[in-house]
Parts: sequence; structure tokens; C-alpha cells
Amino acid sequence: MRLHTLTVRAFGPFANTETVDFDRLGAGGLFLIHGPTGAGKTSVLDAVCFALYGALPGARGRDRSPKSDHAPLDRRPEVELECTVRGRRIRVVRNPRWERPKKRGAGTLVENQKVTVQEFSEDRWEPVTTRPDEAGQFIGDLVGLTLDQFCQIVLLPQGDFARFLRASAEERRTSLERIFNTRVFRDLEEWFAGHAGGLRREVDTADRRVREAAGRIAETGRSTAPEDTDVLWAWASELTAMTTAVADEIAPVVDAAADEREAASRALAEARSLDERRNRLTRSRTRHAELMELSEWRARIDTGLEAAERAASVLPALRDRDARRTSLDKAALVREDALALVSHAPPVTAEALRAAEQDRRAALARAEHLRADALRLRERREAITRFDRYLDKVDDDLKGVRGRIADLPVRIGELREHLAATRDRAGRAEAAEAALVAAEQRRDAVAEHDRLVAALARAEEAHREAVDAAQTAREHALSLRERRITHMAAELAAELAAGTPCAVCGAVEHPAPALPSAEGLVTAEAERAAQAAADAAATRRSTAQETVAALRERVAAARDRSEGRTLDDAVAEVAELTRVRDEARAAAGEVRRVEEDLEGLVDRLDRARAREADLAGQRSETAAHRADAAEDCERLAASLAEALGADTDVDERVRRAREEADLLAAAVAAVEEHDRALRERDAADAAVTEALTDAGFTDEAGVRAAALGERERRDLRARARVYDDDLAAVRAALADPELVSVAGSAPPDLSALKAAADEAALAADRAVTRLGLWRERSARLAALRADLRVRLDECGPVWHRYRVAEGMRALTAGTAKDNSDGVRLSAYVLAARLEQVVAAANDRLFTMSDGRYELRYTVDKAAGDGRARSAGGLGIRVVDAWTGSERDPATLSGGETFFSSLALALGLGDVASAEAGGADIDTLFVDEGFGTLDEDTLEEVLDVLDRLRDGGRAVGVVSHVADLRHRITTRLRVIKTAAGSRVEHTG
Repeated sequence: MRLHTLTVRAFGPFANTETVDFDRLGAGGLFLIHGPTGAGKTSVLDAVCFALYGALPGARGRDRSPKSDHAPLDRRPEVELECTVRGRRIRVVRNPRWERPKKRGAGTLVENQKVTVQEFSEDRWEPVTTRPDEAGQFIGDLVGLTLDQFCQIVLLPQGDFARFLRASAEERRTSLERIFNTRVFRDLEEWFAGHAGGLRREVDTADRRVREAAGRIAETGRSTAPEDTDVLWAWASELTAMTTAVADEIAPVVDAAADEREAASRALAEARSLDERRNRLTRSRTRHAELMELSEWRARIDTGLEAAERAASVLPALRDRDARRTSLDKAALVREDALALVSHAPPVTAEALRAAEQDRRAALARAEHLRADALRLRERREAITRFDRYLDKVDDDLKGVRGRIADLPVRIGELREHLAATRDRAGRAEAAEAALVAAEQRRDAVAEHDRLVAALARAEEAHREAVDAAQTAREHALSLRERRITHMAAELAAELAAGTPCAVCGAVEHPAPALPSAEGLVTAEAERAAQAAADAAATRRSTAQETVAALRERVAAARDRSEGRTLDDAVAEVAELTRVRDEARAAAGEVRRVEEDLEGLVDRLDRARAREADLAGQRSETAAHRADAAEDCERLAASLAEALGADTDVDERVRRAREEADLLAAAVAAVEEHDRALRERDAADAAVTEALTDAGFTDEAGVRAAALGERERRDLRARARVYDDDLAAVRAALADPELVSVAGSAPPDLSALKAAADEAALAADRAVTRLGLWRERSARLAALRADLRVRLDECGPVWHRYRVAEGMRALTAGTAKDNSDGVRLSAYVLAARLEQVVAAANDRLFTMSDGRYELRYTVDKAAGDGRARSAGGLGIRVVDAWTGSERDPATLSGGETFFSSLALALGLGDVASAEAGGADIDTLFVDEGFGTLDEDTLEEVLDVLDRLRDGGRAVGVVSHVADLRHRITTRLRVIKTAAGSRVEHTG
């Protein structure tokens, strides 16, 4: 994979559009990305990751949106990347999710992430997809790396690998799982564990089902199940056979008891039948006597029903006549009220009233026709009002537009002058930068001169004090030496003893030894100490003298570099040049904004002039429409005034005509209804007279006296029917041969027969129940024994599967006897990957450390983690070839840690690249850490990085170390400003 160009806009610290030309940077193989802290060096790499994967690496992708805070709120953030992967050149344009201001009103709207992927084919760009999910799948398949793997292989973050180098085995396992995607082996371990656990539960379930079946057999057979599973089948078979034999022995006894119960039941039934017939005969005789006493009452019912039937034929005519009379009275009242509301001359007939109504309806129709004219008049007046309002608005808009047309040329001229001045200030940026560097050097020289003058004064004072101290010490040493020489005799005399020869004359008698003076003797130790102090003071004097001489030289040199400035002048000069430089830089950033503002003003002027012409045309057209509407309005108003006459408006005229027509229509209906009611009343009177004659009644009173209600007639008929039915039933019972045959028989002894039948039935039921219990128990035991056979047969395969699954679980979990190292499957795979990484890292570490250091993969607990078993031996030790000893990576110095972690990162990148399918990585980035290296080690590390260029590979070093700018000539400088960062190519 080779990167070609990267373009960012409103992304991260970059407010404007910035382009990184990786082809130009990678032409020499090794290039440097540098800039101050916080300028955005890492943001260049973040933009590459975002273009490919739509996300930022690590925690940066979760903290905030990549939209630049320096860019205007309405500027769309965008990243565009061109690269070649596996021989295919692709372009990815991606916009992150961001909030933009609404085009109308306050507030913001959320724009979702967008992406466009294109591929260069046959001299043109062909579209691939515009969907984020499809773009992620396409790039993931093409690159062959996840975002984490890409960051580990292509970006090589040194801080992560320094932590990886010193990490514990468990922490190292987590990192390797993320890079090599070996989670599938951990999932396999968990699957085997879960599968074995599930089969263990199946075994427990199968065993529990066998014990449950045996328990049900024991409960049914009133027995106890054996604990040994192997004898369960024989025990169940024996218990079933014994139960069946007992049931067969009880069956003959049950048959005999059933015969005795049947005979007793027949005797009781015959006695009950005889007693029941005797009772029926007695009840029938008593009921017949009662019915004969009610025969006269039965005859009166028939007479009353006959008279009621005749009266019922007359009652409808009477009710109809009464209703017609009531309707006539109501119709007369309504007729009088309706005629009172209309003014009409006699004769008052329906035909005359109907003719008057038709006249009023014709007037109403004529009034309704006036509504259309009134409505159009109202619409014309409203239209004139709208035209007036619109003309006022157009006049206001024209006034505003013409004001802008007059103001914009002036503003455009001012902005052009400002743009020229801004460009002039921006052109002085390099000169101001050079002048500022020189001024800062003079300021530093002045500050150093003042500091050195003060140090020189102190050194001269120290020199004077050292001279005085040296002179005093020398005089003191000479004084002590002179005193010792003077009192040498007394010093020798002090050593004399009686009988001991004198060291000077040899005499053994000492009559008058010399005595010391009042000051006392000076010892040899005191003399030597004084001389040593004098020598030391002389040395300090010489040192002070040398210091004064050196400081005087440095003061002179600093005075020359300061060029005669005072500190205040130098500081003021630096401040002034800093202001000039900052203004020039700000002007450089302001040029594009002013250009955009100028383009915007020119565009606004063009739009304003076009708007003026449009508004003038609209005003002319609207004025013509208003004149037409006013003319139409005057014509309609005159026509309506003439048609309405005394009425105020059309609605009043329509309402009055409708009310008069409705009153006349009501009067016509009332007169017609009164005439109809009168005719119906006369017909009803004639019908009543005819009905009385036909029914045989002389007057209405007789009819009303004989009349019965329908409910009363139904009740009398029902009572008569009940009487007749009872009499017929009693007579039929008295003639029944069965009742006649028992007229002289004696009553049976039912109590004795009932007791004998109950005793026989109870004995038979007990026998049947006992037989049923034994047969049911036998059938139940047979079914349970078959269920036990099934469950015993099911246990075998379950136990076999469980033993196989448990063996695989123990093997992958590292607890099996065959797994002598006790290493889990996932840890074993990771250990193999780590061993490959260490081997690849040592190829480069040997060169970086000048053959001194080598990494060694270990599996013991001494590797730095007491959990070596669970981690699978993921330890790393450092072998020191100079001492032959092994060291913990935590004991390495900062520079040693850097190149060791760099070698580890490069090795891990090689192995992970091969793991991902052997994709070629033609562009690499190494991020920070070079500041911990000495000069020789830095050269060796750069040699290793330089060799990474083999095969056309480009290597980018991300660092702010100043020394690298002299060693790497091709550079990308990231410049930080208050208006956002920008990039600059060098070399």
C-alpha cells in the first residue's frame, strides 16, 4: 500500500484546505513530519485513518468530532486520500458526521457521514460506491487490515510498543489478540468448555431421568429401588410379573360378587314398581273428585270468552274514530296559526295560497343570483388590498436593493485596497522571521552579558577573597614553621628521659633541658596542616583567577553579539519584530478570507442588480393588475346598488324572500291537512255505526262492558285448557290396566329389600375395586418398565459424547495430562506469533544496539508475570551480549527502550502484515521517541529506518527533535497559528 496525496479541509487543527503530497515526500525514501507540540503532526496520520476507515484511532475517535474548531461553522469538513493498494489506485473522499447551521432560522442540523470511493481505470476515475457500509467492506477487503492492525503496522506508535515491551504477560496477550485477531481460538476454548458443560448437564439429566423412572416404579409397586443402575432392569421385571399374578388370582371372586349384586337389584326394582302403581291409583281417584266440583266454573269461562270476541270486532272502529276526532282538532289549531302569519285576502284556499308562494319563490331565485356579483365584488376589493400591500413591499425591497447597489461598489473598492495591503504584509513574513531570529539572538546576548557581568563581579570578589585567604594561610604556615625552628631545642628536650641518650649529643644525663616559651610548642602535624591549608588556598586563588579570566572573555563575546543594545532595547526590539512577524503570519491567513469576502461582495452586487430588475418588472405588472381590479369593482358596486333597492345587502334580501315563501308554504300545508282530517272523521263515524250492528250490540256501553284484554282472554283460555287436560289425564289413569290390577294388592317391604341390595352392591364394588387396583398397578408397572428401558438406552451415547467433549475441553484449556506445559490453545497460538515477532525484531535490534542487545521469548514465570500458565508464556527478556546476562525490559534506559520498542514494532508489523495476507506496505510512519537517543544511537536507528526503503518503500518520521531536521532533508512542516494549522513541504 502506497499513499499518494492527502487533502484535508476543516478537519482537526486544519481550518482551511491543506494538501500533503506523499509522492513528493517519499521520493527520497525517508522524510520528516515535524512541528511544535499541538500543531497537528499526528492529525495528518489521523486523517489517513479516517479516510480509509471512517474513524480515528484509539481514544481520539471517541473524544470529539473531527470537525475543526478553527473553521467557520458552515464549512463542511472533508478528507480526500489517493493511494495504491495491490496495484489498484483508489480515491476516497469522506465527510464526517457534523452539525451545520440551518440555512433558515436559528439552530443546527446534523449531517451524517458521507463517503465516495473511486478507482482509476483506463485513464479515468470510475465510481465504486457511495455507501459507508459498502465502502468499509471494499477497503477492508482490499487493504486486508482492520483499523487497529493498520495503526500498529503502518503508524508504529512508539509509546504503545514501549508499554508492550514492559507489559505483563496478560497485558501482552490482550495487545496480541487485538493485532492478530486470535479471538477465534479463545472462542474455541470457550465453546469447548460450554459444550462439555452442556453435555455434563445432559448426562446429569439422563441419570436423573433414569432415577426418576425407577422411583416411579418403586412408588407404584410399593417397593424400594436398588442404588445400582445395572440391576434396575431385573428388579423392575420381577416386580411387574408378581403384580400381574396377584391380579389373575382375584378375578373369579369378583365375578361371583357381581352375580349376587344383580339378583338383589332385580328384587328391589320389582317391589318399588308395585308400590309406585298403588300410589298412582290413589292419587288419580282423589284428583277426579276435585275436578268434578269445578264443572260450573268451566262453563262460565266459555260464555265470557264468546262475548269478548264479539266486542273485540267493534273496538278498533271506536279507537279509530276517537283518533280522527283528535287529529281534526289539532289540524284546526295549526290552520288558524298559519293563516295568522300571512297577509292574504279571502277566499283562503290552498290554491290561492300556493300561487302566492310561487311568486315569493321566484323573487328568492332572483335574489340568489345577486350573491355571485356580491362575492366577486368582495374578491375584487380584497385583491386590491393585496395588490397595495405587495406594491408597498416591492417598493421597500427596491429601496433596500438600490441602497445595496449604491453601497457595495464602495465596500468592494475598500476591500480590494485592504487585500492589496494584506498581501503586502503577508509578503514580509520571511524577512520578519529572519529579523526576529537575529533580534532574539541579540536579546539573549544582552541577557547573557548582564548575567555574565554580575557573575564576573562575584568572581572578582571571590578572587579577592581567595587572594586574601591564600596570603593569610601562607603567612600562618610560615609563622608556625619559624616558631617550630625557634623552639626546636625545647621540642627535643621534651623527648629526653633519665638514662636515655640525647639524640643530639648522646649524653645520658640532662642537667638543663631547654624549656618551651609561653606560646607552647608547634608540632610537626600542626606545621603540615598549616602548609596543606596554604596550598589549598593557593589552589582556590588560581581557580578563582582562571574563572575571572574566562568570564571576562565571555563578557566581551556577549558584548560583541549584543551589538551595543541594552536589555530594554533588545526586549522591545524582539517584541516589535514578534508583532510584525505575527501580523505578517496573520495577514497570510487573512488573504484567503479577504479574497473569499471580496468574491462574496462581487457576487452580492451582481445578485442585487438582477434583483432590482426583477422587482421593477414585478411592480409594473402588479400595478396593471390593480387598475383592472379597481375598474371591475366600480362596475359591480353600481349594479348591486340598483338591484337591492331598500335592502341593505343581498343576504337581507334573500332572507326576507325565503321567510315569506316558507310561511306561505306552511299555510298551504295547514289548510290541506285540515280538509283531509275533516273527511277522515266523517268516515270513522259511519264505520262505528256499522260495526255495532254487525256485532249485535245496541250501544257503545255494552261493547265496553263485554270487552276483555288480550292478556285476560289468554289467561282464561289457558285455565280452561289446564282443567280439560287434567280431567282427561285422570280419566286415562283410572282406566289403565296396570293400576286396575293392583287395586286389592298388599304393600311390599321396601326397607328390607333395600338393605339386602346395598349389602350385595358394596361387596361387589369392593371386589371390583381391588381387582382394578392390581390390574392398573400391573399395567402401570409394564409402562414404567418400558420407559425405564428407553432411558437406560439413552444414557450410553450421552456418556460417550461427554467423555469426548471433556477430553477436548481439558486439552484446549491446558488442564489435560497430555498438555505437559499446561498452555491454553489461544495462548499457544499467541506465543507462536510472539516468537515470530521477537525473531523479526532481533534482525533490526542487532544493528541498532551495535550487536549488544537481543530479545528472547520466554515461557517461565520469571518473565515478569506470575500468571505464566494462564497467559501461556508470553514473556520477553533482554539478553546483554556484553555481560552475558538477561535483563528485564523495565531496566533499559530511555534510548535503549526506544530502539528496542522500535525494533519490536517493525517486527510486529512484518508478522502482522504477513498474517493479513502479505499485503505490501510501501508507506510507513514512525511516531516520536527520538529525543531519548544519543548521537551515535540515532545514526544507527536512522540507518535501520533508511534500509526500510528497500523496494521503493517510503518511511515517515514524526518528531519535533531539532537535530532530525539536519539529518533528514525532505520534510513536512506543520505550522500552528491562532487561525488553525497549515502544512509546508521542504526538500
